[in-house]
Parts: sequence; C-alpha cells; structure tokens
Amino acid sequence: MAGAIKEASAVWQNEGHAFQVTVPSGATLRLDSEGVHFRPAELLMVGLAGCTGMDVIDILRKKRQNVTGFEVRVKGEQAADHPRKFVAIEVNYIVSGHNIDREAVRRAVELSETKYCSVMATLRPVANITTHFEVREADAVSA
Repeated sequence: MAGAIKEASAVWQNEGHAFQVTVPSGATLRLDSEGVHFRPAELLMVGLAGCTGMDVIDILRKKRQNVTGFEVRVKGEQAADHPRKFVAIEVNYIVSGHNIDREAVRRAVELSETKYCSVMATLRPVANITTHFEVREADAVSA
C-alpha cells in the first residue's frame, strides 16, 4: 500500500537564487541563499521543529496536561564539505504550564522521536539527533 504523497513546486524568480515555493494547499514561501528569506536547509530544521512539536503538544493535550506555552528549538550542524548534509541535530522542548507531569513530557517526546515524527525518522539515519526537554511552571497570571 502506498503512503501519503507530498508535493511542492519551486519557481525561479529570475534573480539570483530566489524561488517562490508553493504547495497544493496554496501556502507559499520564498527561498533564497541570502537575505531574509528561508534557505532550503533551514526548512529541514523548520520541518523537524513543526513535526515533533505538533506530535508532542497533541500527546500532552490527550494526557490532559495544562500547557500554557510550548516551544521547540532545533539546531543542526552541517558537514563542512559538500553536500553539507546534517551530521548532528539538537532538539530542545520547553513546556510551560501548571503542574505539568515531567514523565508525561518525557513520554510525549519519546513517542514523537520513535513513532510519529516522519521528519525525525527521515533525518535520523544521517544525523545524530539528541533531545532535551525543560518543564517550567507558568506564572499564576497566565492561568
């Protein structure tokens, strides 16, 4: 049985390395190798942060954790020589809320890493991926 198909189209903008990228949903973004636009390799880190972040927040909601803030920070190291593949990636999860169960967070991260995040599963064979998490008690004002 075939899996899901993902598509994207990149159209050169007739300047330098600039491309306008579109996906079937209609979402667009601009790629470039300079300036303030996304670089293609950065999108791998964006994809990883979003993929695992969606998994973890979904699992924490199902575990009825009172999350008031959540951030995923991803930092990837590329090899010096071409094709400059990623060799090491660090993923840091910062969960804020009220009475958050650290074990629930640990398990949510583990499930994303080992079962749900397709981007992590794709990158894991070529890069050493390490993960860490931090749980912060939210201020009473943000309740």
